[in-house]
Amino acid sequence: MLELDKILEKCGDCHRLQAIMLLLFCIINLLSALHYYSQTIISFVPKYWCLDGYTDPMDAYAEASKQSDSSCHPHRLAAEDDALAPTNFSAVCQHFDYELYMGYQSFTSELNWICDRAWQATLGQSMFFVGSVVGSLLFGFLADSLGRLPILIVANIVAMVGNSLTVFGTTLPTFSLFRFLSGMATDSNFVMMYILVMEYLRPSLRTIGLSICIGFFYCLGSMAAPWIAVLLHSWRGFLLATSVPFAIVPLFYFIVPESVQWLISKQKYDKAVKCLKRVAKINGRAVEESVYTEFIDECKRSQLHTKSGPNLFGLFATPRLRRNTLILFFKSMVITLCYDAVSRNVQGLGISPFVMFTLSATAILPACILLIVLQDRIGRKAMASMSLLLSGIFISVTGAILFCTERSGGEKDVILVVVLSVIGRFGVTVAYNSGAQYATELIPTCVRGQGVAVVHVMGYAFTFFSSYILYTRSFFQPMPEIILGILSLLGAGLCLLLPETLNRTLPTSLEDGENFGKNERWYNFSFLEKRTQSVDVLAANAGSQNIRENSTGYF
Repeated sequence: MLELDKILEKCGDCHRLQAIMLLLFCIINLLSALHYYSQTIISFVPKYWCLDGYTDPMDAYAEASKQSDSSCHPHRLAAEDDALAPTNFSAVCQHFDYELYMGYQSFTSELNWICDRAWQATLGQSMFFVGSVVGSLLFGFLADSLGRLPILIVANIVAMVGNSLTVFGTTLPTFSLFRFLSGMATDSNFVMMYILVMEYLRPSLRTIGLSICIGFFYCLGSMAAPWIAVLLHSWRGFLLATSVPFAIVPLFYFIVPESVQWLISKQKYDKAVKCLKRVAKINGRAVEESVYTEFIDECKRSQLHTKSGPNLFGLFATPRLRRNTLILFFKSMVITLCYDAVSRNVQGLGISPFVMFTLSATAILPACILLIVLQDRIGRKAMASMSLLLSGIFISVTGAILFCTERSGGEKDVILVVVLSVIGRFGVTVAYNSGAQYATELIPTCVRGQGVAVVHVMGYAFTFFSSYILYTRSFFQPMPEIILGILSLLGAGLCLLLPETLNRTLPTSLEDGENFGKNERWYNFSFLEKRTQSVDVLAANAGSQNIRENSTGYF
């Protein structure tokens, strides 16, 4: 809404209120990171071994210390005296002992959800992502009905309640229910604040301001998460400690103004003016009453000519638009799944999962910085395809190393595996952060809101399988890397079929969407076009110079 940008400039679009909102957005990033990665932290599986078959637990520990892998099976001791052998020996282990990482007790070790019961942890965790799909749809609908600010508050309260109740979820039904509830808050507890900050911030500062907040504070929250768990020694303490800070979000109601765009769309003009006056007051700006009146009159005239346009199904009505939409769906599924699975894939790599998680999280900040530097230089298509290609290559190489190590029976090069994993996380983080903007620009304006929402939800729906992909490690150690590497490479290839959007007039109607980038080929990239244009310009200038030189008798 161009008129809104103009009046915000008068009320202040880069002043005190914007600084406060960016600070609050930093807090939201910290809380969102702790909430999202609680999935990983509470489910760490330490090394374990079966106590059945031993009369002395120290004998079991001594035997387990000789092995590098965990064991699910009972072990009958070879004893000279049969009286020393256990009388109740079962093929299925009943009692386990654990070598806890830094003394941290996860729910998997406390509830013994390992071996033949490991599927319970996988199923319970996957309900988090089922909840994220339902929550994104539900809160998205409510945000359009009730406003962005109340849904921001409600979503963060739901995150607090869901994580707190999980502490009492010691059975599969209750654990699954509470993880579902916690998952409902995912995305909405972050996106609503993102929308509000973006709306009130000067357009030229949106990319760098929002990216810096996300890069620094989401990275900080991710890196801090495992060490909060280590400090508190238990998954219950971690969930409670990271849930309590959500209680400050309701206080945002007294600081953050509601979306003026939403208020105007609902024809709540008085409240829209009230929000704008509040912005001007906080920023110390004096704005005449006639400015607000003129703004509202312009909005009313604009809405008089607004008619109900096409719906989401229009994206599938024509061949090229349908193909692009399906590729966007698949790209979102691949990127979101790989982002979640790679960020959680911190076990079985030969290093403490706490250290591995922290090292992996360090990729978030440089990924955001790289996005700021290159996104508007090399183009959206190159950014999406190259980042997924980078991620796919390094994840696949990691899987190949684990496979070769497993076959040879040797020890894996821990440093090499860790470096490759971090680079893979870096690539998929770049792809994840750039994917939303690419989809927003490709989908025609007339159905952009609906289209972007569905693309986003499709991505979250696919993360349901991330727990199961990581579970395949129990059958074949490099299997998660093989699956994720193939998906990343496939996504990189499909991104090449999408048209470039950088420096293009974006599609507004469905017809524009069908014709957008019609003459482009898979190998056309924006930065190559700029180079070609520069060469043509230089050649033209050189030709003009030769003409001038010939006309003056130099040759």
